[in-house]
Amino acid sequence: MKTTAAANANIAVIKYWGRRNEELILPNNNSISFTMDSQLETLTTVEFSEKLKRDELDIDGKTATEKELKRASKFLDVVRKMAGKKMFAKIDSINTFPKAAGLASSASSFAAMAAAASKAIGIRLNEKELSALARRGSGSASRSIYGGAVEWLAGVKDDGSDCYAVPLASYEKWKDLRNVIAITNSHEKKVSSTDGMKITTRTSPLYPARLSSVEKRLAVVREAIKENDFEMMAPAIMQESNNMHAVMLDSTPPVIYLNSTSFKIIEKVIELNDSYGRPVAAYTFDAGPNAHIYTTKKYEKEVSEILEHMNGIEKIMVCKVGEGVRYLEKHLF
Repeated sequence: MKTTAAANANIAVIKYWGRRNEELILPNNNSISFTMDSQLETLTTVEFSEKLKRDELDIDGKTATEKELKRASKFLDVVRKMAGKKMFAKIDSINTFPKAAGLASSASSFAAMAAAASKAIGIRLNEKELSALARRGSGSASRSIYGGAVEWLAGVKDDGSDCYAVPLASYEKWKDLRNVIAITNSHEKKVSSTDGMKITTRTSPLYPARLSSVEKRLAVVREAIKENDFEMMAPAIMQESNNMHAVMLDSTPPVIYLNSTSFKIIEKVIELNDSYGRPVAAYTFDAGPNAHIYTTKKYEKEVSEILEHMNGIEKIMVCKVGEGVRYLEKHLF
């Protein structure tokens, strides 16, 4: 059966950086994110067929590279094993935003693929099971199954059976939250997130300190989400981004994703908060130079105007908090 699913990227406020198990993609710590609206969306159609000799993958209208196909096939092997079937699949995937540029395209891509592939091959999964499956393609994809605020539980079991995401708050509860995105470089990054994590966890002397400090920030953000309190959450968001990029820089060789424009944006957000005497915006950077500035509807325009007057920014997007994975009637092929 041909199945199409859509999923949105999620942008973490408490980050996932480092794994306790590479094969099962089990993280070293819990993480929390907000799922974005459909401006950061992946649509994926999957069809399994006895006629195919191998998996086929198109991304954004182009035949996938061997590396991309290998990663997709490895994920589909998990789906095939669950279903007890050996058919190959044709996959067509379209992103509404640049892939591999630090905008969480792998999260939306594998969340959509997990939903489409499992249903296409005849498996019926609940959201928790779908989250655990999506994790096998990309860790952060586990969070894109849900809308709103989401926490990915690291779990403690070796088999990963307790490692999946859970919803913390609906997107309706955070309807006034905005993510003002400043694209400073839309090109594919030189060091993948997976490779960057391996380097950091293996070589950074600061990494153990990160794992011990992240629990405090998790608790603050959880409480802020529960209370719908952006000002409570904002300092922890910025501290977390700073901390993650600090341990990257502390690695050998250093893993550097931020560029000069990224640092200028950090300065501008700090100046804005100082002008109000309280945090009205919070910057965060994933594994890339593009800034995600969380703020509220009240300050969205002011943040955007500050960015518009800066050099080095290719594009500005304003995202709201969005919904989780969904199935579509219209297919890509």
